[in-house]
Amino acid sequence: MTDRTAPQSDPCESGTTSLQRLTQFARDMGHPTSLPIIAERILSGLSEVSRHSQGVLYLLNRERECFCQVVSQAQLPSIAASSAVPLSHPLVQHLAHHQDILDSSALTDSLCRASSNNSMSVQLAALPIDLVIPLLNRGQLIAFVLLRPKIETTVIPSHTIELLAAMAQNAANALDSFLLYEDLRQSQALMRRTDRLRSLETIAGGFAHEIRNPLTSIKTFIQLAPERKDDAQFIGEFSRIVLDDVNRIERLIQEILDYARYMEPRLTDEDLNEIVSSCLYFIQAKADSRGIKIEKDLAHELPRGMLDRQQIKQVLLNLLLNAMDAMSEKTGTLRVRTTRLPKADGEVWTQIEIEDTGHGISPENLDHIFDPFFTTKHASAVNEGTGLGLTIAHQIIQEHRGEIQVQSTVEIGTTFRINLPSHRD
Repeated sequence: MTDRTAPQSDPCESGTTSLQRLTQFARDMGHPTSLPIIAERILSGLSEVSRHSQGVLYLLNRERECFCQVVSQAQLPSIAASSAVPLSHPLVQHLAHHQDILDSSALTDSLCRASSNNSMSVQLAALPIDLVIPLLNRGQLIAFVLLRPKIETTVIPSHTIELLAAMAQNAANALDSFLLYEDLRQSQALMRRTDRLRSLETIAGGFAHEIRNPLTSIKTFIQLAPERKDDAQFIGEFSRIVLDDVNRIERLIQEILDYARYMEPRLTDEDLNEIVSSCLYFIQAKADSRGIKIEKDLAHELPRGMLDRQQIKQVLLNLLLNAMDAMSEKTGTLRVRTTRLPKADGEVWTQIEIEDTGHGISPENLDHIFDPFFTTKHASAVNEGTGLGLTIAHQIIQEHRGEIQVQSTVEIGTTFRINLPSHRD
C-alpha cells in the first residue's frame, strides 16, 4: 500500500474518532434481511469515511467463478458498468495476493506491471478510481469495493487508511456471517421439503382412499342419467351430491399440492382440530392395511391459533407415520387427542397428544431423538429413516413459540405432546 503524506493531527483525537466510527459501522451492519441491504451499508460506510461519493461493491460468486456487482453509488466507468469481473482479472489477482488497500497510484503501477499488454488492464489503470478496498475472510478475498471522489483526488491520512482496513474486516465478517446464515436457511428449507416428500406416498394412498366414494357416486350418476333424464327429483338430488363430491376431490387435490410445495412460513387463523382430522384422513388407508386402530378424541371448543397450516401438518404427519412404523411388527392402537392446556399466566394453549402402542424408545436414545441425523430406523430398507424428521418437527414447533415433549417405555409405547399458543376468539 502506497504511503500517503497526511496532515498532522492529534493521535489521541484521531484514535478516539476512529474507534467511534468503527463502533457505529459495526452497529450499522445490524441484522440485515437481504444481501443488497448489507452491501449498501458497507459501501455507504466506506464511502463516508474515505470521503468518496461514487463506488461499487463486487461479491465473490463461486458458482460462476467471478465477482458480481451487488450495489453501486452514482456512476463508475468501465468496470462498474460490468456486472461481473472474472477471477483471472489482474485487479482481482493483485487483491487476492497482496490483500491491501490500493490508492490510485498503487492501482496504476500494479495493473501495468501485472499485464503490460493487456488492454483491459491498461484501460482500468487509466480510470479515475481513487481507492480499492479488499474484503477478506480467513485470508480469502470474498469482495472488493471501488471508490472515487467527484472532485480531484485528495490525500487520505494514514489513520483513515487504518480505519478503512478495520471497517473492511468488519464488513467481510458481516458478509460471511450473512452468507452462512443464508446457506443454512436454504439447507433447512431443503430438509423440510425432503421430509414432506417422504410422506407423499402415504398421502397418495390416503387420497386414493378418500376419493373412492366420490368417484363411485359420480360414476353412478353418469350411468343412470341417460335413462332417468326426465326424473327431475333424481337429477336434482344427484346433481347436488355430485357437485359436493367434485368439490371434495378438488379440496383434497389442493391439500396435496400445498403440502408438496414448500412455502415460506405463513401464519393464518386455524382450527387445530380440522388440521388433525385432515392428517388422519390421509393415513387412514395405511393404518387399515396394517391392522392399526385409530382412536380420535378431539376437544370441543378448542381455542383457535395463528399457525402455518402446512408446517403443522408436516409435523403431525411425521409423528403419525413414525407411530405406525413403531407398530409395524404387530397390530396396535394409535390414539390422537386434542385438549385445552391452561398455563400459569392465565393463557389457554392447545395440546395435541399422539400415543402409540409400539416398541417404544430406549432411555439412551430418548435424549437424542431430536438431534439431526439421529435415527433408529435401520431394521429394513422400507422403514429406514433420514434422522431429519423429528429435528425439523422440533424446529417448526419452536418457531411457533410452542413445545414438543416425548415420553416412552420400551415394549409399551411412545407419547408425543405438542403444545401450541392460541389466541382468544
